[in-house]
Amino acid sequence: MKDISTLLKERILVIDGAMGTMIQRHKLTEADYRGTRFADWPSDLKGNNDLLSITQPDIIKNIHLQYLEAGADIIETNTFNAQAVSMADYNMSDLSYEISLAAARCARNAVVEYHANHPESKDKGGPFVAGAIGPMNKTLSLSPDVNNPGFRSISFDEVAEAYYEQVKALVEGGVDLLLIETIFDTLNAKAAIYATKKFFRDHQMEELPLMISGTITDASGRTLSGQTLEAFYTSIAHANPLSVGLNCALGANQMRSHIEELSQIAVCYTSAYPNAGLPNAMGEYDEEPAETAHFIEEWAEKGFVNIVGGCCGTTPDHIKHIADQVRKIQPRNLPVVEVEG
Repeated sequence: MKDISTLLKERILVIDGAMGTMIQRHKLTEADYRGTRFADWPSDLKGNNDLLSITQPDIIKNIHLQYLEAGADIIETNTFNAQAVSMADYNMSDLSYEISLAAARCARNAVVEYHANHPESKDKGGPFVAGAIGPMNKTLSLSPDVNNPGFRSISFDEVAEAYYEQVKALVEGGVDLLLIETIFDTLNAKAAIYATKKFFRDHQMEELPLMISGTITDASGRTLSGQTLEAFYTSIAHANPLSVGLNCALGANQMRSHIEELSQIAVCYTSAYPNAGLPNAMGEYDEEPAETAHFIEEWAEKGFVNIVGGCCGTTPDHIKHIADQVRKIQPRNLPVVEVEG
């Protein structure tokens, strides 16, 4: 079976689409989120999508399967908020390890079932499970108190500790890659990188490939914490990621110039998974699968990308259209780096 680095030299790979969008289709109730185990939990749990890997694992596994059937080479675990800091919103910090472990197993089980349904896929390489590590709901670079710009609600060590526990659970759950994604504060991402490297060093294990994906929040081309795209890339390049890219915040049309810029400066593979356009007045996404795929096809033809997919508002239909459009297009070639000496 081919590893992901080999496949990236051969073709453009496809990552899955939105998990939250698909969960919303099920119109789950508070009771659905709680299941029997958390029936008496003191906090409201509706909206804690990560918990569904424990209380509704079949729903999560089937969403993964829909994306695999649509042509995804990489599926992301349902762990966007599954670390102790974010889980504190539901008084579930102590369950964050278990939630990440369960989510990794849901995704791994989906791959096993996909292989069983498509025996011919086993020799082609993939699909791969990416352990999703989200941005956290507290930030190291920005003060939550406008009257005290030096105040921070959390320390670097606390962020790193929460990410370390999540990485441990994802690795033990059987992920193939780790994906630090939707980065709006690069210092949080650095804590995640530090935690990841420390985990593999502590356990004397070979590091899993690391994907890193930031988010540009507006037309200025900067992250929420004020970094330009080039500064963002420079500040995480030391991690030697398999890929660096952008996701969320923007639709494909608005993301294009930033992806082009990134493709020119990154010495690793590049990824892009935009939203299904910009949200409408109701906060919903209207961009049709064919539209999203059209934009991404053009990026592929221009040689900007190695990994493509979708974020908020995208569905298996979007991923199928994207996969169909990029299937025969050559991937972006890695630049030749001149070594001084």
